[in-house]
Amino acid sequence: MPEGHTIHRLAQDYLRTFGGRPVRVTSPQGKFADAAALLDGTVLDGADAHGKHLFLGFEGLDWVHIHLGLFGKVGFGDAPAPPPTDTVRLRIAHDDAYVDLRGPTTCALITHPEKLAIHDRLGPDPLRGGDDGEAAWKRISRSRTTIAALLMDQKVIAGVGNVYRAEVLFRHGIDPYRPGRELTRAEWDTIWADLVALMREGVANNRIDTVRPEHTPEAMGRPPRVDDHGGEVYVYRRARQACHVCGGEIRTADLAARNLFWCPGCQPG
Repeated sequence: MPEGHTIHRLAQDYLRTFGGRPVRVTSPQGKFADAAALLDGTVLDGADAHGKHLFLGFEGLDWVHIHLGLFGKVGFGDAPAPPPTDTVRLRIAHDDAYVDLRGPTTCALITHPEKLAIHDRLGPDPLRGGDDGEAAWKRISRSRTTIAALLMDQKVIAGVGNVYRAEVLFRHGIDPYRPGRELTRAEWDTIWADLVALMREGVANNRIDTVRPEHTPEAMGRPPRVDDHGGEVYVYRRARQACHVCGGEIRTADLAARNLFWCPGCQPG
């Protein structure tokens, strides 16, 4: 599932490519056909992201709410657009470009109050201006749940997925199984600040890189990581490989139906 930086990047890309001009809106698959007919010919004048939720605003017609889920894909292309396949839930196009949405968990036309209700049930997002880690800290500091599980709970903090969860805990030497209430306030403030910096970099580069300068392939004389997700990381999807810092073996385990990755040497219990 895409993490929050991808959704914020998509909001920028939609607005940069289609914002401020009338667009053609269709639903070749047919599941969004009625809403697409209402939007066709209107101006896309807003794009917003909160965690893993994307919102596209159209003049006077509220918002399209998109959640990609596990299988959703977004693909931009230059005009002329090819004939759409019947898997395209939503196509937006104008004379210069098009974008296709396939396989989302959610693609729905919602009102502004409905949009606000979605925001209200999400935790603070490190990438949203004005959000801070205070609300998340209030929940974490009272919780017996592991910090690894709390970081993935979108009601606690929005936008953090499996990669950022594993990497930020490693970067600060925190055992993923430590209960939230055992974190110190200083540790949480450092985690939050690091997530803000890492995720902003993720938006800018459209990939996740979490290793510090002294642990890059160039600095260490090691081969670059080869992975579909791209980016240089410490522990994510590196089970049974050697830690870049201590040389110990990276471990993996199931936690809350997701694979957890950590280094016992650098993140002692």
